[in-house]
Amino acid sequence: MSASLLLPLALLIPILLLHSFPASVSAQRGGSGSAPRWQTLSGNSPIVVARGGFSGLVPDSSSAAYQLTQLTSAPDAVFWCDLQLSKDSFGLCLPDVKLDNSTDIAQVYQGRQNTYAVNGVRQTGWFAMDFNSTDLSTVALAQGVFSRSQKFDSNLFPILTPDDVTALKPAGFWLNVQHDAFYAQHNLSMRSYVLAASRRMVINYISSPEVGFLTSISSRFNPRITKLFFRFNGFDDVEPSTNQTYGSLRSNLTFIKTFASGILVPKTYIWPLDASNYLQPSTSLVLDAHKAGLEVVATDFYNDAVLSYNYSYDPVSEYLQFVNNGQFSVDGVLSDFPITPSAAFNCFAHMGQNASDKVNTLVITKNGASGDYPGCTNLAYQKAISDGADVIDCPIQISQDGVAFCQSSINLIDTTTAAESLTSLSTNVPELKGDGIYTFSLNWTQIQGLTPVISNPFPSYQLVRNPKERNAGKLVSLADFLVMAKDAGSLSGVLINIENAAYLMEKQGLAVIDAVETELTKAGYDNQTALKIMVQSTNSSVLMKLKDKKQYELVYAVDETIGSADPSAVSDIKNFAHSVVISKESVFPENDAFVTRMTDVITKLQKADLPVYVQTFSNEFASQPWDFFADINVELNTYILGTNISGVVTDFPETPNRYKKNRCLANLDNVPPYMAPVQAGSLLGLVQTPSLPPAQAPNPPLTENDIAEAPLPPVGTRPTADSPPGAGATPPPSPSGQPKGAAAGFVVSSVAILFTALSLLLH
Repeated sequence: MSASLLLPLALLIPILLLHSFPASVSAQRGGSGSAPRWQTLSGNSPIVVARGGFSGLVPDSSSAAYQLTQLTSAPDAVFWCDLQLSKDSFGLCLPDVKLDNSTDIAQVYQGRQNTYAVNGVRQTGWFAMDFNSTDLSTVALAQGVFSRSQKFDSNLFPILTPDDVTALKPAGFWLNVQHDAFYAQHNLSMRSYVLAASRRMVINYISSPEVGFLTSISSRFNPRITKLFFRFNGFDDVEPSTNQTYGSLRSNLTFIKTFASGILVPKTYIWPLDASNYLQPSTSLVLDAHKAGLEVVATDFYNDAVLSYNYSYDPVSEYLQFVNNGQFSVDGVLSDFPITPSAAFNCFAHMGQNASDKVNTLVITKNGASGDYPGCTNLAYQKAISDGADVIDCPIQISQDGVAFCQSSINLIDTTTAAESLTSLSTNVPELKGDGIYTFSLNWTQIQGLTPVISNPFPSYQLVRNPKERNAGKLVSLADFLVMAKDAGSLSGVLINIENAAYLMEKQGLAVIDAVETELTKAGYDNQTALKIMVQSTNSSVLMKLKDKKQYELVYAVDETIGSADPSAVSDIKNFAHSVVISKESVFPENDAFVTRMTDVITKLQKADLPVYVQTFSNEFASQPWDFFADINVELNTYILGTNISGVVTDFPETPNRYKKNRCLANLDNVPPYMAPVQAGSLLGLVQTPSLPPAQAPNPPLTENDIAEAPLPPVGTRPTADSPPGAGATPPPSPSGQPKGAAAGFVVSSVAILFTALSLLLH
């Protein structure tokens, strides 16, 4: 526990120069205008307090966590230390009075657990006060949140003292004294330690949930140097000094002002949630506190948690709710992911309704705004348009009576409640991967009567999408979709996605491509230039059939996860397509949720003048590798600035639309660290060898055989009522002799992040 264990920050500063961006990024350059006006007590920007450093990624209160905060977050970010005491009164930065979850002490000192009453609740575990500082010098920090990566635990980070942390020269230092009364019961004095520490280091903030502790030290600190904050625990918890609940103390802010400069409150004190996890109206707490002259810092901000559904799983939206709501702003936030509030406050707040795009990247929807409403419904498309999507998509299906409509799956069981009422229509179609209730088995009137279901792609994480609207909206015909798009007035194009054309034409007698062209003509799309018409398919045969349609942008969707692209394959694509869609993992391959490298796929396609779109960007943290810090905006930033892609495909179009407008992109030659792309593979490089995941073979390259297909078959005869849906000839083989399958679901996986220098620390 010595400052000598820390990597000097001076060694890390040159790594900031590793940020580099493609010169061809098209952007509007210029200043960000005058500084925004904040509704904080001081009128200044809210502070970012990093709880134990960057504890959302590496172990809480480790040297790496604090230094990573300095490298990625706002320059005035404050380091937070939860203060504990050892048996010999050494101060320790540890997140809890028990060391079980945050260290490896249970393995180092087996059998030395104890049971104590902490705030009246008996707890069993390894307590810091049972060990002297020499004992604890052999104990290493560990990630205490089991849903986060444990792979950095093998780096054996030592426990730090406040002296170690302040040796890093943070912009601000915050000591949180959570259990003064508990330590006093065991003849250890937090007061004595804090007063002694303040004589050798600058402590900018001290907080405690105990009135007695704060009143005992308030006269010893100059509030212009050290601000005291009263920390509120749960509303019904009892404060030990006054024997009042924190809920009752909330109504006596003038009393708190007699010994504190501010209050530290759970975020639900400000924006309560109902039982269904939706926001309720804000309380008056911030305004009341400001009226009493108290600053307000909100706590409990985690990117990798179930956020209120109002935020659509975008953590930036949550931070903006507390600082950019037009009524008030908190004076700071306590976060495990300090990069996110740094960007929220300095890049996204106060953008205004008329902010212009700073980068020219298309926002293309995936089944409309399907993160907020059932995909391909009228509500999903209306939300996508209002959210600022550039292009809305319609995955084409076709009914028994030949009506083309928008739906993400040919199997209605996947997207509607059809299985609850139409089980008699379930059939087995080997060409379509088995049992289902297929669109071509129902007429359009029957399909219109179905109830849609919102997608929930991450059930194991309990990340449910907008449950209040789980079955909202109506399915949309292609004709209605085209009218809606034309009437919107804000779109730049529509994307028509055609799959399973060969099967539908040959086996079902449904001329799906003809149906699409007919509806485009009827809607007047042949005689307009305002909306770009994009036609996408994983089947080269579909695009070859449309090759002569000069008004279409033909988009080839690569349904494999690839690691490169053969020149011959790229040349073949140029023969029938104008642009390409690839998966995220074809750009940044993953291993055990870590990015391993950046492929050359985009480079090769762009050199052939093929614009590249990447899919699918989802807000949920479970869709992102660890490298992106559980923040969709960090992921978007890495793809857009780091690879210069032409478009993103997303089920939450509001997020990339807002990203494109943020102030920090106004000058791409001078972006702050929290708006710089992640350096591919750098995070995995920090993992110690014993904890590394097994090496994986690189994904195969895209070849000519992956692309080439026989021409589409002629339209066959519609099956009779007695014919099984799969009756007829086998699908035409590809040149390799194997039928080309339906598009494989792209793996939804999981700034240069400056980890190169940190590796000196971690190894």
